[in-house]
Amino acid sequence: MKILYIECNMGAAGDMLMAALTELIPKPENFIKKINSLNIPNTEIIAEKSVKCGITGTHINVKIHGKEEIEHIHNHHNNDNIHHSHNHSKMKDIENIIANLPLSKEVIKNAVGVYRLIAEAESHVHGKEIEDIHFHEVGTIDAVIDVVGCCMLMEELAPDKIIVSPIKTGFGEVKCAHGTLPVPAPAAAYILNDVPIYSGSEYGELCTPTGAALLKYFADEFKSMPIMKIKKIGCGMGVKDFKTANCLRTFIGETEENETDIVCELSCNIDDMTGEEISFAVNKLFEAEALDVFTTAIGMKKNRPAVLLSCLCHEADKDKIIESIFNYTSTIGIREKICTRYTLKRNEKTTVTEYGNIRIKECYGYGVKKSKPEYEDLAKIADKNNVSISYVKSKLCSK
Repeated sequence: MKILYIECNMGAAGDMLMAALTELIPKPENFIKKINSLNIPNTEIIAEKSVKCGITGTHINVKIHGKEEIEHIHNHHNNDNIHHSHNHSKMKDIENIIANLPLSKEVIKNAVGVYRLIAEAESHVHGKEIEDIHFHEVGTIDAVIDVVGCCMLMEELAPDKIIVSPIKTGFGEVKCAHGTLPVPAPAAAYILNDVPIYSGSEYGELCTPTGAALLKYFADEFKSMPIMKIKKIGCGMGVKDFKTANCLRTFIGETEENETDIVCELSCNIDDMTGEEISFAVNKLFEAEALDVFTTAIGMKKNRPAVLLSCLCHEADKDKIIESIFNYTSTIGIREKICTRYTLKRNEKTTVTEYGNIRIKECYGYGVKKSKPEYEDLAKIADKNNVSISYVKSKLCSK
């Protein structure tokens, strides 16, 4: 499987993501020619080499009327000088600009989709209808180029799956057209809802609304890098200098045919809860997106019979799982273990029987193939026809 992994250890901005993706394609210069050939008025896109903390990468320089523009008023990745753009646009203006560019239907659909995420965030933050929102920071031509450019590169790379790391946002305050705002800025924070984020130690805005929207739109998962064979690495640079290299990295590679991933095992010992209370806690952990929850009978000090509660989860879900364990159990301590998980690939098909449709789960990999009918379908048919589950299975096997 072809995987694109995006590492956001210094946040994300549209120009940084576009630069990092550009380094993954065979001929970056052809992409620069192609995006310049869109004939967006008074613009020129230049790919420049940039070095941060000894690491060499690419910086995408968007020039409008011969001058480098600022992607957003509140964007730490660019210069300290604040350029207040008077080219405020509404969502329909952005859609018209993108729709009239000589692009594929897929790129146009994706670019508009990214802007829709930003529009929804601005609508929520300012308490206005989407159609009435003015894009002060992201409605400028350079931001349109960043969004369109990233969508063009995603189409060219055509990964089977896109995985994004937890995103560093920065902290503190940032100046914008509306005044001084907290970091992450309200629009970016809204877009990043349900996405794993952390502030880090850098003061200022690391993740812009455009960067957040691009990641949210394209990501299939947010988690640490899976086990994969790397084929190529891209490095997109910001402008400002920090103690940490101000870059966004992209990795394109392949996962093995056999499925593996990294999971957290969280566990705790409990000797003062009833079976009913533990059952309730287990259900709540599954609601918090645990991969699996199970209990084991153990003995604790003073010869007390007890339960070992174990919970498997993705690292991105770890914090909310820990919160749920503390909230729904009596434990005052949780242990963590990082595990490699080997899984079979899964497909589902539906088989039509005289009693009704039954879903069949098919699993394969590591030289084996297994199939199993869904219990809920078997139980429903057995109950409806007053027969046993084994009888329904036998009818299924006779087909």
